[in-house]
Amino acid sequence: MTESHNILITGASGYLGGTLLARWASASLTGYDKLFALVRTDAQREQVKQYGAEPLTFSPRDEQAVRNVVIQNRITIVFYLIDAFESVGQENFIKALGEVKSQTGLDVHLLHTSGAKIFSGLAGAPTDSPLLDTDPKLYEIQKAQEPPISFMQKPVETNTRVIDLAQANGVKSYVFAPCIVYGRGEGFGNPISIQTVDIVKAARAAGQVYSVTPGRPTWPVCHVIDNTSLYLQILRSILNGEKPEYGKNGYYLAASGSVTWDDLYEAMAKALKVRNVITDERVVPADETALGKMAHGLGTESSLVQMRLAGKCTFTAKHGAQLGWKPQFPPEHIFEAADDEVELILQTLHSDASSGDKPWYKKE
Repeated sequence: MTESHNILITGASGYLGGTLLARWASASLTGYDKLFALVRTDAQREQVKQYGAEPLTFSPRDEQAVRNVVIQNRITIVFYLIDAFESVGQENFIKALGEVKSQTGLDVHLLHTSGAKIFSGLAGAPTDSPLLDTDPKLYEIQKAQEPPISFMQKPVETNTRVIDLAQANGVKSYVFAPCIVYGRGEGFGNPISIQTVDIVKAARAAGQVYSVTPGRPTWPVCHVIDNTSLYLQILRSILNGEKPEYGKNGYYLAASGSVTWDDLYEAMAKALKVRNVITDERVVPADETALGKMAHGLGTESSLVQMRLAGKCTFTAKHGAQLGWKPQFPPEHIFEAADDEVELILQTLHSDASSGDKPWYKKE
């Protein structure tokens, strides 16, 4: 190794970040000195120590605090897993990493966790053909996107802002895009994902699983273990001095392939009916009344339901394979796993809502 890195991970109590920390030791990474984890509570401090991480407590939104932490600990790699929408924290880290580079001459890196949604039709990305994460024009495509949902403009701008500011500060940036992630999180915090949870919440409120986007649209999927192994493969490549592509060529989608939303809805509807959460497992198109009920269950507006659990995304993973990443689970595995996924989601939502009661659902 030409240099030894100090690494900071944010989002350690989350679904993705927690699983990343849990898999850290078994990854047998070399080429770094210290691993730090951003935490918010004393309990989290003790929990991250069990994974060999040194806890740090500060606000990523506080530019001076970020600068002090990064420079004092000579942090050279930041894996940012806590905000795909705004860029305040990422900008603070990029500026601080740039200072570390100026002071030490070391290469510095920031991985920003974005999301496949930001490369979908919901964000104005093209969907008429596969959009490869290795497309040399992807930066220009992303920068030109005009989301049909104004809410999506901010995260699109965040991706390009991270790349532009990193380039200006001599920081190597990587835009990591999770997709529909499923499977039990292995960390000490949140064990469940986002989109599959929203399908359950919407169905529970509407009394049935409804399809939202017509035309059987597809979306990329990835088991949480495979998502984690791509995080680790990018990091391993950096630590080994293999110089993975970065900046305008540094987009990495974690996906084993794609499935249709309708097939996923059907698999989850069966699991929900078996547990008496819904009485009819048929998946039918949502009308305005159904969308209103779904929106209530999701705590959002009817116009934003599609953004939460539907849409079309042709973003296609090629970059990870170039680093030697091989997903363990094929895309169709999400259908086999749907029963376990629904059980985990219901248990977690129940334990979050109450304590000590028997589950309000019952598997037949």
